[in-house]
Amino acid sequence: MGFGSALVLKGVDLDVWRGEILGFVGTSGGGKSVLMRTILGLLPKRAGLVEVCGIDLDGCDRATHRELERRWGVLFQNGALFSSLTVRQNIQVPMREYLPVSERLMNEIALAKLDMVGLSPDTADKFPSELSGGMVKRAALARALALDPDILFLDEPTSGLDPIRAAEFDELIVTLQHTLGLTVFMVTHDLDSLHDSCDRIAALADGKVIAEGPIEVMLESEHPWLKAYFRGKRARAAGIGGSAVTV
Repeated sequence: MGFGSALVLKGVDLDVWRGEILGFVGTSGGGKSVLMRTILGLLPKRAGLVEVCGIDLDGCDRATHRELERRWGVLFQNGALFSSLTVRQNIQVPMREYLPVSERLMNEIALAKLDMVGLSPDTADKFPSELSGGMVKRAALARALALDPDILFLDEPTSGLDPIRAAEFDELIVTLQHTLGLTVFMVTHDLDSLHDSCDRIAALADGKVIAEGPIEVMLESEHPWLKAYFRGKRARAAGIGGSAVTV
């Protein structure tokens, strides 16, 4: 995967296991979000194979691909809510695309999803501009859950949130994963999210996955980038690196 003559991803080999929260970490601009968008089909790949639920996305027909699209939900970094639509209408967008259901049922589902992510019913008729940053994230998460997906893709879900709201969002993701049996692919640079939420972590550097495993594997690695990331000053400040950690 690349842009022009510049390759961003080179021979990435990664499995995401059913029912896990996988944290995908790497350098800024190193290709984390590019990989997620490539899996989703939003960016073309030059070579390789992408399989979702055992199905080759390049080898399946359009009907099969659309069925797979119904099985995943996506939360983009800044929420990506449609500014001209209310929260209710935003949540209903995937329903209108994929489900032959009545307006009344769509309204009921939208309110149920808002409750699921911790937003009150009166949020439904507000516009994104009327929401705080944390509420935007939760509203976008409600939209990602609209079709009851099996897989949830999260792109920097705690970016822009203060530490308290970020911790609450991490807790929400873990709760939803346990309650709904979700598989979560989470692109993040948040050390607290990696420590508190993720069952497993995959690290991207130089266009490929250089390590994968639980947080303990990352902390024990002697790879220069992993060592700086997970055991550097910021990691110690977060309480997950250096002498502050018991492994």
